[in-house]
Amino acid sequence: MMTDISIIVPCYNEQEALPLFYAEITRVAEQMAPLTFEFVFIDDGSSDGTLSTLRSLAAQDKRVRFVSFSRNFGKEAAILAGLEAAEGAYIATMDADLQDPPALLPQLYRAVTEEGYDCAATRRTSREGEPPIRSFFARMFYKLINKISDADIVDGARDYRLMRRRMVEAVLSMREYNRFSKGIFGWVGFQTKWVPFTNVERAAGETKWSFWKLFLYSLEGIVAFSTAPLAIASVLGALLCAAAFLFIAVVILKTFLFGDPVSGWPSMMCVILFLGGIQLFCAGISGQYLAKTYLETKKRPVYLVRETEEGLK
Repeated sequence: MMTDISIIVPCYNEQEALPLFYAEITRVAEQMAPLTFEFVFIDDGSSDGTLSTLRSLAAQDKRVRFVSFSRNFGKEAAILAGLEAAEGAYIATMDADLQDPPALLPQLYRAVTEEGYDCAATRRTSREGEPPIRSFFARMFYKLINKISDADIVDGARDYRLMRRRMVEAVLSMREYNRFSKGIFGWVGFQTKWVPFTNVERAAGETKWSFWKLFLYSLEGIVAFSTAPLAIASVLGALLCAAAFLFIAVVILKTFLFGDPVSGWPSMMCVILFLGGIQLFCAGISGQYLAKTYLETKKRPVYLVRETEEGLK
């Protein structure tokens, strides 16, 4: 018999938050009876007691399942593993730190089952408690990626969403190694209802996302869903070539018509350094796409499993 709702929960060093999350999600599940649930936790190579906690939960509650990675593969791999393991007719993804309020789940379920949507997703309406500089760059990222890609990513979108099985199958059909789930969810389409909510602080533990990690994650999304940077590099190169020819013409005219001597090495060094920087910048853009292509051609698995709840039976 198929489970009604699968809850996928990526976990990385969430030992402190897991008991709080489990208590809250089971409370919500009881409210949504007689629907049946399974809770699929993905241990992303945690170094604390996350796996031990999951073993204990699985031993006391048959609805709890877990997949433990051989090492840390990242949240994108954890989401993929959860989607592949889930057996429910409806599949939800949410974080273990309670920043994705489980109390919203009944509202998401009604949107999918009663209003005819394929997916009900959440978005934050505020970023209270977040550093201003981080909020600014996050807003700029959403504006940029929506302008240069086909992926529809709403500002403030969270990974917290409830999907029909057919949408999950569409997501799983995208087998790329370099995954950016927010972009994938938007790219596959399907009718999505956005449910706004106010930002919630972590229930326990510390965030694993530093500014640098978020910056690299944003680059991953841009490279995965847009070739605009390559076009920008080409246009920039063409404009610089045109400017160089214009500058050469001006120098020749000033020298032969007015006898004005050519400027010395300081101006030449400035031009050389500027052009060299532009070339390295464009080469770096090309290198990013080449690196992603290289990783795709290796056909390595997105994640490796060390243990599941099946080993406890």
